Amino acid sequence: MSTVATWPSQAETWLDERGKPAWIIAMVLGFIFFWPVGLALLFYMIWSKRMFKGSCRHSRRRMERHAYQSSGNSAFDAYKADTLRRLEEEQGNFEAFLERLREAKDKSEFDDFMNERARKAKEMDEPVDA
Repeated sequence: MSTVATWPSQAETWLDERGKPAWIIAMVLGFIFFWPVGLALLFYMIWSKRMFKGSCRHSRRRMERHAYQSSGNSAFDAYKADTLRRLEEEQGNFEAFLERLREAKDKSEFDDFMNERARKAKEMDEPVDA
């Protein structure tokens, strides 16, 4: 009975070791041979976040790790550190700008809504000339 319970986890580990392409191939083969198996694999990949795992976050982590390694040239390392600090500051400023832009758009849309509502209320209060 224990082998029945462990084979799914062994298959999952085997596919994880081979990466996202192995999961996709298994899903396609599941659809080809017996479509409910392919559908179950698709839902499992989405539910367990295997479909989206490792793309941006993995490369960003690798890039950050590489960015802070010393090149052996102190002048270049100082330049790189200053440039990275400046870029992070610019990114923060840009994100703050985008937030202010979203807030201004939301306020503008809300003001338009309130003005339209007030206009409609005023039109309903006015007597109709016949």
